[in-house]
Amino acid sequence: MKKRLSAALAALLILGGCAPTFEKQDQVVQENQDSESKKAIIPNFQISNDYYRTMLPYDTSKTRGVVVNDLGSRYDINEIENGLLRVAQNRFSTNEYFFKEGQFLTKKMVDSWLQRKYTSEQLAEKGLKESENLGLNPVQTKGEDAPIYLAHIVEHNYLMKKKDDNKVTLGGVVVALSLNSVNYETNLSTGTRAVKNISNEVLKEQGAKMAGEVLKRMREKEDLQNVPIMIALYKQAPKQQVVPGEFFAYTTVDAGASTIGDWEGVDEEYYIYPSPQAAENHPNDNKIFQELKKEIENYFPVFTGVTGEALYQNNKMAKLNLEVALTFNGKTETIGFAQYLSNLIGKNAPESWEVELLIQSSYGPEALVVKKKGSKETYMHIYE
Repeated sequence: MKKRLSAALAALLILGGCAPTFEKQDQVVQENQDSESKKAIIPNFQISNDYYRTMLPYDTSKTRGVVVNDLGSRYDINEIENGLLRVAQNRFSTNEYFFKEGQFLTKKMVDSWLQRKYTSEQLAEKGLKESENLGLNPVQTKGEDAPIYLAHIVEHNYLMKKKDDNKVTLGGVVVALSLNSVNYETNLSTGTRAVKNISNEVLKEQGAKMAGEVLKRMREKEDLQNVPIMIALYKQAPKQQVVPGEFFAYTTVDAGASTIGDWEGVDEEYYIYPSPQAAENHPNDNKIFQELKKEIENYFPVFTGVTGEALYQNNKMAKLNLEVALTFNGKTETIGFAQYLSNLIGKNAPESWEVELLIQSSYGPEALVVKKKGSKETYMHIYE
């Protein structure tokens, strides 16, 4: 599906163009792990409990931009960030913690961890020292099949406000290990490439092993010795797939602990509508989508295409992003069409669904309709 506005930005637009007020925002002292403490601002405005507040000025990650190079699909680039925010909420409440991009893992550090582990002979051939042998992917020797399991690492920080003074401090760190779901093997003699799927069992085994080493290295940092660290495992989608991958497990290590205990499962999966997979695995939801699609396409005498991307959590529809390709015939017609769709979504979509419907033409986005979870009420925004 085409790129659409995030739910956060959409919600802002739906509020009729009203910007959040910062007149009553809190000014705090952020205890900086790298240098002196500095002043920061905590905006009081929060879209909903589904989103973390961030402090101003906004600090970007030290690995900013690396994800684009390491992940094979543009769908995974967005999902590993958004999905990690959802996983983090299992430990860090949006009411008590503030989000900050990762500040501890540097680009150089992540690049070195994504390499293979080398034997002493391979180190000598490459002119590297043992102290530089930091790769988390398995050693590969001649004639041996050793997949690259680890594709990328993402870090998020969560800050909390102290009760007894006007200071915020690091409350926890969440790290995602993005794992390849397929292994591409090239036959050097024939030049052909074979694609082999990597099972969830193997990914969890390899991911858990790498997570233990990541935890050990992070605990070596003085500022991370006494904070909770959560590590989540993400299964990256194959390059040709048109939906993102998903998180499938996470573990939380308490402050001061240096070993990983139990892993918790994450039951999330994406489906494209319409598709044979969605029809087979979620026939009732597919029926609702097909009815919506039919009514939308019957509205105009000219064809309008309808596609959807659905997020399922615990085998239930959590969010549906719809996109309608409209043959643009004027603003008045677009407004009428958007009003019709707004009513249609409110009437037909189950209350438990969160729905974002983007009306798109060759000129760009024309209108946005949103229905929040737990409500039949819809909101509409017309782009000028």
